[in-house]
Amino acid sequence: MSFHKFSLILPAILAVGACTNTGANYQPIVDGPVGPNYNADLAQCQALARSQPVVDGNTAGAAAIGAAGAAGTKAIIDDSASDLGRAAVAGALVGAGASAIQNTQNQEVIVRNCMRGRGYNVVG
Repeated sequence: MSFHKFSLILPAILAVGACTNTGANYQPIVDGPVGPNYNADLAQCQALARSQPVVDGNTAGAAAIGAAGAAGTKAIIDDSASDLGRAAVAGALVGAGASAIQNTQNQEVIVRNCMRGRGYNVVG
């Protein structure tokens, strides 16, 4: 898989993840009554979470580490240089994906904490 294909696949993966109840789009489960400001509070907390990017410098670093690790492992196991490029791309995908998932989870935590800070009993 070439870098060009990788650059096309990663945004598609991230776009699919953005459509679900994850990351900055997370809607917490609130125990008890919600006031008339709930939707405005949720929108503001989600906007705060969106200010933290899913793909950042750590994602690029994780992709590089994944690429180097996979290529190195392939070279050690096979004792040859065949298909090192494919192994590196696969490792980069795994590394970048893991970092993006972690950043998405961090956005959810931001939404939860923000809503708790506004007085909501967030249970999930």
